[in-house]
Amino acid sequence: MRTPVFICTGFLDSGKTTLVKGTLMEQDWIAPGLTLLLLCEEGEEEYPKEYLEEKEIALLRINEFDQLNPAFFKNCDMNYHPAQVVIEYNGMWKLEELLSVKYPRNWELQGVYSTVNGTTLDMYLKNMRNILMEQLTESELIVVNRCPEGTDRSGFRHALKVQNPMAQLIFEGLDGRIIQPSEEDLPYDVKGDKIAIDSIDFGIWYVDACDHPELYLHKEIEFVAQAFRPKGMKENMFVPVRKIMTCCAEDINYYGYPCKSEDKIDFKRGEWFKIRARFEFEQAVAFGNEQPVLYLIDMEPAKKPDEDVVYLG
Repeated sequence: MRTPVFICTGFLDSGKTTLVKGTLMEQDWIAPGLTLLLLCEEGEEEYPKEYLEEKEIALLRINEFDQLNPAFFKNCDMNYHPAQVVIEYNGMWKLEELLSVKYPRNWELQGVYSTVNGTTLDMYLKNMRNILMEQLTESELIVVNRCPEGTDRSGFRHALKVQNPMAQLIFEGLDGRIIQPSEEDLPYDVKGDKIAIDSIDFGIWYVDACDHPELYLHKEIEFVAQAFRPKGMKENMFVPVRKIMTCCAEDINYYGYPCKSEDKIDFKRGEWFKIRARFEFEQAVAFGNEQPVLYLIDMEPAKKPDEDVVYLG
């Protein structure tokens, strides 16, 4: 049995504990049984005794990085037999050192999640950009919370994608609600009649196309994807799909929108193609709900991307 390890990192009072309590521990893939929580830094938000008992969490406080050594982790495994391990890491310690520590053989890193305080984001971008980016280079998910109006979301996204193009990025307002991306946030230009989606941006397009179909209506979309035809689908239809990670390695699925053609479409399942298609928003099948539907213009064989898993932000 593998023991998944989740790392949450960020500067003091950036919202790490809120992320652990409000998001990570509420996921369906958190296994029943004991969760071992290694707390390397304490901010304003706390873990009440009642919460720890309710969630079956054993909390150990870590005061110095040197405590996080192979012998310590081995003892944790022997003494607690955790179903999963959560490390709430000190943002001032180097993440690469934690990632290079030798864990018990059955422990397996499942995700690195980071938090950034949106009220200080502009200051970090102007004065401490390198320090901030070093902290985020290994993160699968980055939550920028408490963003006031006027936060430079586009500037941060561009700076981050240079260092970590595969990271999923979520912005939250001062009220804690997710800020939906605007045209300026998108990593591709939607103003023209043709939109080219880079391989790593498929997940962003997939979500935005459903939320804001008006940006894509009647336009030509170009992207790379795998060909898939669900059982029972007509031979003049298929679904160009990509593997999308929504939160962690345990939560990867294939996603895509149906694509129609006037002619029969032949392919081997799983083959990679560069797709050019016209985007519409309508019923894909009779009596179905309206959704993004693609009309095939052209498809040609393509090379599998270096990273075949993409993210939503």
